[in-house]
Amino acid sequence: MNDERERIFTVEATPVKFGPGATLETGWELRRLGARRVFFVVDPEVLRLGLAEAVLNSIRTEGIEVTLYSDVETEPTLASFERAVAAARAANADAFVALGGGSAIDTAKVANLVVSDGGAIMEYVNAPVGGGRQPAGPLRPLLAIPTTPGSGSEATTVAILDLPELRIKTGISHRTMRPTQAIVDPELTRSAPAAVIASAGLDVVCHAAESFLSRPYTSRPRPATPGERPPYQGSNPVADLWSAQAIRNGGQYLRRAVQDAGDEEARGAMMLSATMAGVGFGSAGVHLPHACAYPIAGLKHEYRHPGYPGAKNFVPHGFSVIVTAPAAFRFTFASDPARHIQAASMLTGQTYQPGDRDALPGALLSLMRDIQAPLSVRTFGYDESDIPALVDGAMQQQRLLNVAPRTPTADDLARIFAESMD
Repeated sequence: MNDERERIFTVEATPVKFGPGATLETGWELRRLGARRVFFVVDPEVLRLGLAEAVLNSIRTEGIEVTLYSDVETEPTLASFERAVAAARAANADAFVALGGGSAIDTAKVANLVVSDGGAIMEYVNAPVGGGRQPAGPLRPLLAIPTTPGSGSEATTVAILDLPELRIKTGISHRTMRPTQAIVDPELTRSAPAAVIASAGLDVVCHAAESFLSRPYTSRPRPATPGERPPYQGSNPVADLWSAQAIRNGGQYLRRAVQDAGDEEARGAMMLSATMAGVGFGSAGVHLPHACAYPIAGLKHEYRHPGYPGAKNFVPHGFSVIVTAPAAFRFTFASDPARHIQAASMLTGQTYQPGDRDALPGALLSLMRDIQAPLSVRTFGYDESDIPALVDGAMQQQRLLNVAPRTPTADDLARIFAESMD
């Protein structure tokens, strides 16, 4: 059977409730899910800004007991996840709620995973970094409420963690980790700084473009059993629909969302696009820019973006992803030129010559410049002497590289990093 090509793909999506004020229905949703005691994970900045109050009131009005947990670390580490697991165990909750960006939602996912299934976090981390353990059964209900239009974690099976001692970022992925329900409320983004929207929005665009340009699902070998079918399966007709609309929305709305915090239409469209892109890449997958982003974020912790809240030095995820995307998509162009041109046209609304391998890279660079995003890997404190270590970190992301439409060698990745240095 393994010599045959794959003929099956799956698309699974989190139920989504979208609209201004949707968070006021959080309590109702939890009661519908049968929750009586919830472990409420909230980003500390979101808590400080008062965005959690209405959500908590909605939950308590339904008579549901709440354990509030706000020790969420931006770009979570193994240690921060372990603290959340310990607190969740002590809370003895029967459901989880996450309010914040991808860091808060991923923290809730991992706490739910380990409390529900047992074991240690590293047992579940994707191989070869971790043990790649698969959960034995379903997890507790998780309701995810994003406050930034970026990670799409409310719709995905993935949680990402930083392992500074290994100088790498990696993840945990399994279908049971997908949130039970998402509430997407554009009003929650009003207080988000422009830089946060810029990074998050570029993550949306890159999620969608990578998913749209991933290898076709029919190009993979057919798995020996259904359980061996990977979460990231390659591009397919259903994931393409979600990804394509997210690309269009990024081109149409991201500039406005960055420029005007009060533009509810633009910020709402980007919030919804994050969820759309999450559904798309949750089926098809992401590849080269994300594989390159993990060592960019994990090898050094020197960069500090002046527009980000808090005092932690880190490379915001969307910025770490986007800086290698132009070079990565030049590399993958030969795999399907027409599809790359189509992605560029969806992003800009323009037409391009069939052989223009710079169409999509140029469209991305124009968007990056317009929203004042970093344009190069060097911005984050790297130079040419760091390329071998960056390549080594990217090569460890085989779960992602396997989805690329062209399989890169170490030399190919070195060229991508070199082209992205300036």
